[in-house]
Amino acid sequence: MIKAVALVATLLLPLAGQADDKDVLEYRQRIMKSLQEQTAAFGQILSGAGPTENTLAHMETLALSASVALKAFEAKVPGGEAKPEIWSNWPDFAKRMQEFADKTAGMARIGREQGVDAAVMEVLDALPCKACHDLYRDEKKK
Repeated sequence: MIKAVALVATLLLPLAGQADDKDVLEYRQRIMKSLQEQTAAFGQILSGAGPTENTLAHMETLALSASVALKAFEAKVPGGEAKPEIWSNWPDFAKRMQEFADKTAGMARIGREQGVDAAVMEVLDALPCKACHDLYRDEKKK
């Protein structure tokens, strides 16, 4: 009986690793999708098409999502829209993601302390998405 359990465990172990990679990839995609959706909603507000009373909530949600985004890449699981350059140039990618998290947190803090009008002045600096996406995102892999 013990040998049978050991055999089953040995056979299932590789499958568990694959499931883990799949879960890691799915989690990362959800975090990045959340950032994309929050940025889009925030853009609607800034363009006048969304309710301005939600501006601070979107700033804070962006900051929270950005604060966990880097961790979602640390497992170094390829796939999705992530280019391999993320892991071959990890120090640059990690630095950019940390700066993104810091700047969105700063924007949200300004929004809380000085008001959203002051925080809106930080948007271009806080959301440098395109520069990072140009290097590290393969949008053709959808």
